[in-house]
Amino acid sequence: MPAVPHVDIESLEHFDRIVAAGATSMTGWRVQSVPLVDRTSVLRKLKPAGSVFLGCTLEEEAATWIRDGGGLIFPAIPELPFDPYRGSLYTADELYAGLSSGYEATPDARIYAWSRQQDERGDTSRTLAAALHDHAIADALAELPGDRPWVGVMGGHGILRGDPHYRSAVLLGRTLARSGLTVATGGGPGAMEAANLGASLAAYDDASVETVLGELAQVPWFRPSIADWAAAGLAVRQTFPGDGGVSIPTWFYGHEPPNVFASSIAKYFSNAQREDVLLRRARGGIIYLPGAAGTVQEIFQAVTPNYYGDRATQTPMILVDTDHWTAKVPVWDVLQRLAADRPMASSIHLVDSIEEATKLVSA
Repeated sequence: MPAVPHVDIESLEHFDRIVAAGATSMTGWRVQSVPLVDRTSVLRKLKPAGSVFLGCTLEEEAATWIRDGGGLIFPAIPELPFDPYRGSLYTADELYAGLSSGYEATPDARIYAWSRQQDERGDTSRTLAAALHDHAIADALAELPGDRPWVGVMGGHGILRGDPHYRSAVLLGRTLARSGLTVATGGGPGAMEAANLGASLAAYDDASVETVLGELAQVPWFRPSIADWAAAGLAVRQTFPGDGGVSIPTWFYGHEPPNVFASSIAKYFSNAQREDVLLRRARGGIIYLPGAAGTVQEIFQAVTPNYYGDRATQTPMILVDTDHWTAKVPVWDVLQRLAADRPMASSIHLVDSIEEATKLVSA
């Protein structure tokens, strides 16, 4: 029996377009967070068998029609500071809405606070809501245009704005974006912010980059004030708009606020799922700037598929800064030993400059 094609409907406008095109059945429809309280008469003209409604607002008459006709309704979950059925990725403006009243007033802060409270309670509804949310984020991420290869940029969150390493990461992101690549980061501050910022500045000249770096250096880190740090970034982004690529942060690391320069933000509750998605999508290669435990975890998570894979499935892994990766955090020797006599040997690289790194990724 042939599979029924799915149709994802994530806005009222999309719903109306499909109906106007002559739809008579909702079989295969997946309707996410669409307000349908004024569409009862329209819904009753459509056969509901095989449809799924996720967190939509419906009049009881419409809900009864859908259930009785073989459709499935996932109700809204009350008392959540987020939509577990959302149909799109986040933006910085959404996560930082209300920032003028302090970071604690923003959706990002309130969602993190919710996650901590639910962890302490061990509430099953929290697990369900978080899982539904992360599934929705994964679905929205999969819908991003895939015409530009992703290159992951990993690195420490502690690099300050104004630091030479921050500037190098900005130039790296700009170079990658100018090469037609999508810059993808873990979404936090430091090296991750710098890479997304660099991508957003791909259309700007060197003088503009220096202007931006000078302005951001006035608020070098997110401590003591996340609000000041984020506001400085938002002001720069307003003056120098551009496509900053993708970031995939997590509320698991709630002490690390998301940077504002990524154009699409896929924020997860699950750190494991977030790491897997980020590394799996970065088929153009992964560049590792100096970092600590989180970056080391990302290195070895990417090593596993390379270690067991053949030559056709290798993802380039480029570690930048010989001294850092051989003396301060000496993982390079381990990588070489693992790669000995395996296809992985061709995919690991240790370099000292962003110029060298950009030549090793795949466009």
